[in-house]
Amino acid sequence: MNNKDIVKYFYEVIVSENRLEALSKYIAEDCMQRTGEKTIFIGINGMKQHVIAVKKTYPDYTMKIIRQYAEDDYIISEFIMRGTHRGDFVGITPTNKVLEITGVNIDKVIDGKIVEHSGAANTFETFFEHHLIKPV
Repeated sequence: MNNKDIVKYFYEVIVSENRLEALSKYIAEDCMQRTGEKTIFIGINGMKQHVIAVKKTYPDYTMKIIRQYAEDDYIISEFIMRGTHRGDFVGITPTNKVLEITGVNIDKVIDGKIVEHSGAANTFETFFEHHLIKPV
């Protein structure tokens, strides 16, 4: 698989189907997460904890990659995440509604594994559309 295929498979199969036992095949032990100019270590366990936390809020969530772009070792993926809101999220009581959240992930792939992850999800728009948050 090329880097785009690796990233697509990771999100659409490994993450969507909650195959936590396979994370080490796709995530490097020294994987870092970028947030703006900050970089923090997450490793395989950090990625696992992230997937577990999202699955608590949206137990049936799946990710679908819409578009991907590659430059050097970086893969930019536009996605749609779809899942039933069954768990508390930042103080928002579960609604049992199926929500769709769009976003973009940027992953750096070296030797077939994600070594760096960053991204943003458009939760605000979805929560506003479903009246889970109100304008100030």
